[in-house]
Amino acid sequence: GPRPVPAELTDGNSEHLKREHSLMKPYQGAGSAAMPLWDFQGSTMVTSQYVRLTPDERSREGSIWNRVVRAGGRAGVGAAPPPPALTPPGFLPQPCFLKDWELHVHFKIHGAGKKNLHGDGLALWYTQERLVPGPVFGSKDNFHGLAIFLDTYPNDEATERVFPYISAMVNNGSLSYEHSKDGRWTELAGCSADLRNQNHDTFLAVRYSRGRLTVMTDVEDKNEWKNCIDIAGVQLPTGYFFGASAGTGDLSDNHDIISMKLFQLMVEHPVEDETVDWTKIEPRVSLLKSPKDNVDDPTGNFRSGPLTGWKVFLLLLCALLGIIVCAVVGAVVFQKRQERNKRFY
Repeated sequence: GPRPVPAELTDGNSEHLKREHSLMKPYQGAGSAAMPLWDFQGSTMVTSQYVRLTPDERSREGSIWNRVVRAGGRAGVGAAPPPPALTPPGFLPQPCFLKDWELHVHFKIHGAGKKNLHGDGLALWYTQERLVPGPVFGSKDNFHGLAIFLDTYPNDEATERVFPYISAMVNNGSLSYEHSKDGRWTELAGCSADLRNQNHDTFLAVRYSRGRLTVMTDVEDKNEWKNCIDIAGVQLPTGYFFGASAGTGDLSDNHDIISMKLFQLMVEHPVEDETVDWTKIEPRVSLLKSPKDNVDDPTGNFRSGPLTGWKVFLLLLCALLGIIVCAVVGAVVFQKRQERNKRFY
């Protein structure tokens, strides 16, 4: 039978698997265009064992995006058929309306390229846009929502990071992912993970619950989750879509998705949450809560958040105020000294 899930679901509730937002073997209609729950695009190819987003060839990009069959399918035997107007045309995209979820991804990134001669990586998405190709690991830039990047190639020569590198980004459409800097300026947090060309199964889990985003890896064949990212104050609306994409450039790799499983987390919410229209929330991160401190992570994988425009502005303002205060204090002290010196002579 299939290998068990790498570690117990972090809250232990496998009955909360949401099949309509999950991709699992046997892929329905594998090899044909009829995968009712997932659209795929670009170089993506479906086999009986995996969904290959890109082959190990240059300049390819591919993606898969979740869609859900709306109610209003075939009527039961003997029932009158529904009026034509009520029957949805084909399969309509239906976004995810869970407030708290956990996504488990079984993937494989592998290829003939030797160290640092392969690329570019894989991205997991929970976004408003779907099926729009683009420069960010085969998908659209200036997106709305959440992206988790599994970046396998250091574009920034000066980087001191160890690649492959996993990072998270939240975007309200205004931010652009800068490839030449490996997304450094827009990254919320990240960690290094040796996830390429492994002979064992590799997994990633993304959990979003009550404004807290956690990313965990199981890539060392230890059958346990290892923390990678943990940030509070993340706001994501409901009503977005799950997807995965990958891209190759001058360098390439096979980027394979074996499964994506979405679990609903059962979480108590404060009463005031019920008055909020969750579909209208703007994706953002309140930077008042900084990412996890380095307390329980001696390797220093957790960097504090990036310096966004207004943070830089505030820092400069504080520095300026500091300089003014010092100047004033200095002037006063200097005056007092002068007066005292005068008295002695």
